[in-house]
Amino acid sequence: MSSKLMRGTAVLTAGTLLSKILGILYVIPFYWIAGGEQATILYQYGYVPYQIFLNIATAGVPLAVAKYISKYNSLNEYALSQRLYKSSTYLMLFTGIVSFLVMYIFAPVLAGMQEVSGGTSIEDITSVIRAVSFALLIIPVMSLLRGYFQGFHSMGPSAVSQVIEQVARIIFLLASTYIVLHVLNGSLVTAMSLATFAAFVGAFFSLICLIWYYRKRKPGIQKMIAGSDNKLRVSTFHLLKEISISAVPFIIVGMAMSLYQQIDLFTFARILTYDGMAGKTAEDLLSIFNFSVQKIIMIPGTLALAFSMTLVPLVAASFHKGRLREVHHHLTAVFQVLLFLVVPACLGIAILADPLYTIFYGYNADGSMLLQFFAPFAIFFSLFSVTAAILQGIDEQRYTVLSLLLGLLTKSVLQMPLILLLGAKGGALATGLGYIVSVTFTIWIIKKYASYSFKYIMRRLLLILGISAVMLMSVWIIYQGLTLFLNPHARLTALVIVFIAAGFGAYIYAFLAAKAGLLKYILGDRMYKIRKKLHLI
Repeated sequence: MSSKLMRGTAVLTAGTLLSKILGILYVIPFYWIAGGEQATILYQYGYVPYQIFLNIATAGVPLAVAKYISKYNSLNEYALSQRLYKSSTYLMLFTGIVSFLVMYIFAPVLAGMQEVSGGTSIEDITSVIRAVSFALLIIPVMSLLRGYFQGFHSMGPSAVSQVIEQVARIIFLLASTYIVLHVLNGSLVTAMSLATFAAFVGAFFSLICLIWYYRKRKPGIQKMIAGSDNKLRVSTFHLLKEISISAVPFIIVGMAMSLYQQIDLFTFARILTYDGMAGKTAEDLLSIFNFSVQKIIMIPGTLALAFSMTLVPLVAASFHKGRLREVHHHLTAVFQVLLFLVVPACLGIAILADPLYTIFYGYNADGSMLLQFFAPFAIFFSLFSVTAAILQGIDEQRYTVLSLLLGLLTKSVLQMPLILLLGAKGGALATGLGYIVSVTFTIWIIKKYASYSFKYIMRRLLLILGISAVMLMSVWIIYQGLTLFLNPHARLTALVIVFIAAGFGAYIYAFLAAKAGLLKYILGDRMYKIRKKLHLI
């Protein structure tokens, strides 16, 4: 059973990783086709509120359904699982329709809350918000079907459908944007409306994929239902109540990044214009910070997630069996893998910010500056998602809500004074400090309720920081040498610079980690051949 769970988790992790990588890389052609900051900020004006409404519409129900279907299936109550799924489907249809109507009808109000004097008009923002709202009609039900399969420990449908959704969305997004702007010579508002509507298109193809899987496996599911014990007598109301209570932490954590971005959409550009900046310039900086920069700094977190996701479910299993020693072992592994990957990656992005930003979006001094300043804070983004998952594993989900609220409060209070003091950097610093507060709180809760000591992890962190410092110095020297004859502000030469400097940096980091004995623990003895081929032993 354990190997089956690990295989399933690995499949889901692979699908999630590929989906997220596609979701990051598409911004390169999208930015080129759409023509810069004006397009991306218009896209953000619609997409960020949509993500919040989507989290409200789904309300964490798919993950909660997966949890309880798994529970009832283990008790041989397959008929009860099926009733839970059908009841949840009606709930998702209802919340999806209501969320769509609210977002569509109140789009002008949402647009007015985000509109900046001298920037994008309320009418344009309204059009984009209404275009993306249609996805709310289909995604809640589609997400629930994924949760249904996960409840049966079948991760393949979820993984495949995620990739299909992302591929369909990106193809429609890029094709429609290109056709509207470069073939039909249409308006930017029309292009961005179709770009956000791509969320509906992607969800539609994903739902078709999931329905195909369901029909294929329906005979087997019906056979399980026929052999169900049917001993438990649970009302539909109780089932939905159970789901709703369990879903709250999932919705809060899922909304974290979107809520931070929404605060910026409401306040960032307005504070800059209040301080005397032109509305168009302020919106450009908001687009750079809230879209362009944050897409790049998501990369390290995605890489770390691929390794840490397979370990987090084990924390829950060990905790519920009362095996605290196993819990501590898993936590140490999670934090070590996370820090080993994310710390050098985030610091490396800061060093190579100039050519990296150029590769994605073309040279922009403000973009490079904000990326360099903001990249180190991405360490705390990754830590928050993992510590929040651990809290769910040790049944302390309620504290995830409080930790996020503390972070958002920190962001909200510090946003204006820091932006007035530091300009655009102030918004980045306010976000970073918000996540630091949330992570500090979650770590304290883990220490208290899992009886886990972070002393060992702190020693490992100091070792990782020391190795990273040597690596960064080496990368900086290589980078400075390359810029003597390669231009970091041209895409092709910037790509060459990043490839050479990052390649040397990764090798130096791995070499020093091997010498310090850290790489052996991270990779394990089964990676001996790889380390030998790379001369790291």
